[in-house]
Amino acid sequence: MSKYPYPIPSREEILGVLRTADSALSANDIAEALAIKKQEREGFFKRLAAMERDDQIRLDRRGYYQLTHPSNFIAGRVIGHRDGYGFAVRDDDGDDLFLPTEEMKKVMHNDRVLLRVAGYDRRGRPEGHIVEVVSRANTHVIGRLLNENGVMVVAPEDKRISHDILIPPRAQGKAKVGQVVSVELTDYPSRYSQPIGRVSEVLGDIDDPGMEIEIAVRKYGVPHQFSAEALAAAGALPDEVRAPDLRHRIDLRDVPLVTIDGEDARDFDDAVYCEPAKIGRTNGFRLLVAIADVSHYVAAGGPLDADALTRSTSVYFPRRVIPMLPEKLSNGLCSLNPDVDRCVLVCDALVAPNGEVKAYQFYPAVIHSAARLTYTEVAAVLGNTKGAEAQRRATLLPHLQNLYDLYKVLAKARKSRGAIEFDSTETYIVCNAQGKIEQILPRTRNDAHRLIEECMLTANVCAADFLKRHKQPGLYRIHAGPSGERLQVLRTFLKTLGLSLGGGDEPATSDYSELMTQIESRPDAPMLQTMLLRSMQQAVYSPDNIGHFGLAYPAYTHFTSPIRRYPDLLTHRAIKAILAGKKYEPEIPAGVELTTGLSPHARKLQKDDDKNKKSPSAKKRDAIWDELGLHCSANERRADEASRDVEAWLKCYFMRDKLGEEYGGTVSAVTSFGIFVQLDDLFIEGLVHVTELGSDYFQFDEVRHELRGERTGIRYRLTDRVRVQVSRVDLDARKIDFRLVREPNARSLAKTSGRSERGGAPVPTPAAGTPGIAGSASAGPTIRQLPKGGALLNGVQPAPAGKRPAKPKSAKVKAARAERGAAPAKHSGSGKAPAKRQGGQGGQGGQGGQGGQGGPGGQTKKPRR
Repeated sequence: MSKYPYPIPSREEILGVLRTADSALSANDIAEALAIKKQEREGFFKRLAAMERDDQIRLDRRGYYQLTHPSNFIAGRVIGHRDGYGFAVRDDDGDDLFLPTEEMKKVMHNDRVLLRVAGYDRRGRPEGHIVEVVSRANTHVIGRLLNENGVMVVAPEDKRISHDILIPPRAQGKAKVGQVVSVELTDYPSRYSQPIGRVSEVLGDIDDPGMEIEIAVRKYGVPHQFSAEALAAAGALPDEVRAPDLRHRIDLRDVPLVTIDGEDARDFDDAVYCEPAKIGRTNGFRLLVAIADVSHYVAAGGPLDADALTRSTSVYFPRRVIPMLPEKLSNGLCSLNPDVDRCVLVCDALVAPNGEVKAYQFYPAVIHSAARLTYTEVAAVLGNTKGAEAQRRATLLPHLQNLYDLYKVLAKARKSRGAIEFDSTETYIVCNAQGKIEQILPRTRNDAHRLIEECMLTANVCAADFLKRHKQPGLYRIHAGPSGERLQVLRTFLKTLGLSLGGGDEPATSDYSELMTQIESRPDAPMLQTMLLRSMQQAVYSPDNIGHFGLAYPAYTHFTSPIRRYPDLLTHRAIKAILAGKKYEPEIPAGVELTTGLSPHARKLQKDDDKNKKSPSAKKRDAIWDELGLHCSANERRADEASRDVEAWLKCYFMRDKLGEEYGGTVSAVTSFGIFVQLDDLFIEGLVHVTELGSDYFQFDEVRHELRGERTGIRYRLTDRVRVQVSRVDLDARKIDFRLVREPNARSLAKTSGRSERGGAPVPTPAAGTPGIAGSASAGPTIRQLPKGGALLNGVQPAPAGKRPAKPKSAKVKAARAERGAAPAKHSGSGKAPAKRQGGQGGQGGQGGQGGQGGPGGQTKKPRR
């Protein structure tokens, strides 16, 4: 802690003043620029002296300060590693700097720092030296209270924080040794001292029901308590739709829109309806996708908006959901529950028989959901239109059949477009009353899932096209094509199997899709799908539209889930602004700190704006959209990490009493330090360390993804079948270790085998215009003719899909830990975490979002593309 009773400006702030100055400045000039009072300048003068000593600044002949090396120091963020070292991610988008253990002693994970390049390590990586910690990211740390030789410490649950936190006498509060606690840091680490803190919250014992979730939300910084202001704002909202809410809305309450979700869903963002429609001389479809009008109740810049932006997304755990909005909105006023009036924003689209959207419009409306249906119910109706379920839903049967006919048309268009569709197994966890795993089950996707997915994709594409046509900035869901390095690794790997990916240096989505079709009947298809998925980049939010590679769309955004995703809420506001003849410019609510600092891209935008002499307001607008995209993308990853952490903890807990038991399994990943094996039926993954593979010396072939014995020629590859025994479960590290109990059906590469030393025998490969919106020809109510104007684009076809979107401790501490069961891990912390299936498009944003957890009290969500 500072010995001065007043704040001292950071080195970065001082350097910032000198960078923007036209000439050298005196110490008092710098102090005045930073608004430092005269009686508070002693610490400031000492900092200037330290910066001069470190050669950051220098005095000229007049005694004025100037920069010594204007570009010598680098700002960045620290990423810790469980083995004690770390990296600094640079703000200028340069290569990461390696931080050795000595440098990491004075910082913690996620701290922002000022560095310089100190040299290069043995592996040729640029090595950083931390000049100053600009800001501390961790005010609280979650962990277990331990007594190590009479000294109280808290061992952090986040292994990226390598420091144990010292707890002085009388700072322990009522916490007992072994309990999980939250510690408020009072002193941060330095090169010569450990961090110090005081227990601020006792969460309970590690085995308490739901403890894994309490740990995860604090470990990853997931906001889990709404502010008093947000709760008050939610409480002031009505319980139902009132007459004033209906002004300027199309009345669709007599249209039988329905919601179709999982059995365990609790908030309903979307309702759908379809009827036949004439499109010129052809018979097409009219699709209505009604989405909860969250923006009607969540005022921009208000307390509800502030909390929603801070969270950015709902987080889904087994048995628990941490919503983006208070329950009164997420499960009540905004949820499209059956038999109640609800305010919505509608995407009304005309779809031709070939699956093309010929026209669409957006408008606010009020609906009265006719039914809350589940995927299982709808699949049963569509599978047997004369069965018991169909008879129970007789009044809705014609409309469900219309939706199904539309789905088949859209699915055919999707295939023609060349969109990638991975066929992976998504699982969900069923918990018992104590919150522990009872079963892990595969989730079966049926045509009802796919039907809703295609409806949502259609609405999202129309929303993106609408923003583009009206030149309204917004957040697109972008997915860049594969990077050159990943693509080269993939092509080399495929070559070893006698396969190839078309498209040259820039493969199109259709090239991936064609390869998927080619391999779908192979026994190693799951492994090949995994490799294809790993070659792709992650989908993110950005105002710079480069298209969506995986879905083969030239423009794509998120519009259909504003209850649980903040980018969708921004899209709604932008669409409503267009309908009102205005431009939407978002503002960050007061008190909200975005997850990331100003991005390298945002800085580039500002520089380009300076060159183009854009107005200050235009510069600010571009930077805000970019920052919102980074913030929402980062918080989406945070939610995924927290969900995976809870799932990994539950799986470890589930396997604790299964030590010594044997299981069959499949090699799911190969690394230099061993093979990961997924157990049959349990969908649980663990590591067989390379030392457990036998007495041979195994070499890792990164291209072929295999370990090969130098002496025996035995190799282990993806999809190999093995039998393993559970040998160790480390709950703290979320790791499960196996040992081989029977030799696999391994491929021998002994020199006498006659097979090619380059990789053995390859696996064989098996041989117009629309004048208006027509009424429905089917039974049931007909949607009235809508007024002209607004967003009506009849006869206007959205831009055609493009095929190639642009690329865008001490020994005592160790002994104490070993005593409590946390033996030193055999394998490096760089090991692969237990996989969480995100569904068909995992690498492009996931299919199932943070859902897929299910179980009693859980919640299954629609695909997150």
